[in-house]
Amino acid sequence: MTLEPEQPGRSRTDLAETLRDLRKRAGLTGDRLARRCNMSQSQISKFETGKRTPSPVDVERILRALEIPPRIAADIMALTRIANTEWQGKRLSWRRGAEKRQAELAALEAEAAEFRYFLPSMITGLLATPDFIRASLSHTPGDPLNILARKLERQTVLYDESKAFTFLLTEQAARWAIVPAPAMAVQIDRLISLSRLPNVRIGVLPIGAVIPRGPMNTFTVYGTRLATVENFTGRLVFRDPRDVGELLAIFSLFESHACFDEEARALLREWSEGCR
Repeated sequence: MTLEPEQPGRSRTDLAETLRDLRKRAGLTGDRLARRCNMSQSQISKFETGKRTPSPVDVERILRALEIPPRIAADIMALTRIANTEWQGKRLSWRRGAEKRQAELAALEAEAAEFRYFLPSMITGLLATPDFIRASLSHTPGDPLNILARKLERQTVLYDESKAFTFLLTEQAARWAIVPAPAMAVQIDRLISLSRLPNVRIGVLPIGAVIPRGPMNTFTVYGTRLATVENFTGRLVFRDPRDVGELLAIFSLFESHACFDEEARALLREWSEGCR
């Protein structure tokens, strides 16, 4: 069996069909397979109908229960990894409405307890002033006032002390001016203020710091189960533990080179004064 998955949406369907076919070839009912895997029958059914995407751990348990040969199992695990990756294009997101995107982000923020944001290019909405958010929406379709209100509403999550936030910003991100200098000074001052919250850590990576990896992409890790990576045309959503783990390792590398607390605030004050 050779699997050549191309698109995440198609791969989820392929995975569901493959798991169903393998079970049937093994002569097992869904109930019998569920007992072998220590899962519920409804769980197996949802995997096989595509109503739910199984994690790599789920698929490994099923393949072991079905005694699938290693070569075929490797192909299926490759398919599983792609099925656990989702592409969210900007155009589709715009068609659905930016307000809906803000609701989805709020749901992610409500579910997770620990957040890591790597920001190599510019300040993220959770840290932004109203002026900065308004300027950042200049290229986004929809009602800017409504989107602005939703973004500001989401910022209240920073004051929930049951959640922990770490933001890593390059000097470029902290100083990238999409608003005039006086407004940029206010924006940088906000970073200083937020850095004093007990559950918020803001680290900065000044230009000239020797770091063995380049800051390729903006990414966010929600807990240890989900991560998103952004570019100009959309974002990838990773659920495979290996992908999430690799991003956590990259984050830790940059974190080890970042300035925090008073050292970070001193740099931010210097950059803020430079805007005045």
